[in-house]
Amino acid sequence: MRKNVPVSKKVARILITIVIILVTLVMIVPFVWMISASFKTEADVMKIPIEWIPKYFYPDNYKRVLSIGTTSSTNYHFGLAYFNSIKVAVISTVVAITSATLAGYAFAKLKFKGSNVLFIIYMAQMMVPSQLTLIPRFIMFMQLGWMNTHLSLIVPKIIAVSSTFMLRQSFLSTPDELREAARIDGCSEARIFFQMVLPMSRPIVVYTVISSFLVPWMDFVYAKMILNAGISSKYTVAIGLYKMLDKSLINSYFTQFCAGGVLVSIPISILFMIMQKFYVEGITGGAVKG
Repeated sequence: MRKNVPVSKKVARILITIVIILVTLVMIVPFVWMISASFKTEADVMKIPIEWIPKYFYPDNYKRVLSIGTTSSTNYHFGLAYFNSIKVAVISTVVAITSATLAGYAFAKLKFKGSNVLFIIYMAQMMVPSQLTLIPRFIMFMQLGWMNTHLSLIVPKIIAVSSTFMLRQSFLSTPDELREAARIDGCSEARIFFQMVLPMSRPIVVYTVISSFLVPWMDFVYAKMILNAGISSKYTVAIGLYKMLDKSLINSYFTQFCAGGVLVSIPISILFMIMQKFYVEGITGGAVKG
């Protein structure tokens, strides 16, 4: 027999659903408006009421942003900035995941003298706001001669504390009996890690990959501080978008800014759609031990 659901629970579910829908709309509507505005002229984008679907699609905004053809009066170097951001984000992700997986496995499975103390010191970095390290990093990289280089954007990403913690928690759930059985069969520690433990932790690895990619891709404050010489060939997309608004007549450049925003969102959207299943599993499973 079908159970009768209490009226209070039905009302609660309806209210929760309404809240979720409202929150979703708050998050989606600005993005939809940005896409719509990117295909409009400066005059059309200011019209009230809003025309969500433009009567005429105006692709010249994208051509101007990418400096394609003769429609662009200003070269934003956005295509080069796009490439720079992809380069920095991909390299940063690779080095961060490499260090995080190895460190996480060592802290979880390779017990050595002082490992717990070292892990506490390692985790203590999470208590320090990243803003407090901006000036020390600026001074250090200036003395090393790394200012206005992409190397200074990549090196700080080598130590990924939060990713190491998430991976360590995931590796702790791997039964030690499997490692012992593999060792009896003649597997080395490296083979156990790469062929057994790492594949079993694929969801959390995917989660850390996406998280590690987002940080350098969206970073503006630190990138602007390091790339401060005004060398356009070194710009990242965040600085490229900022330069579009660095004008006296903002209304003349706002539709191009929206077009740039749409272009910036494409790699993140593709990455999330491809790895969505594992990303959700990684969020729910990364902090669970056993």
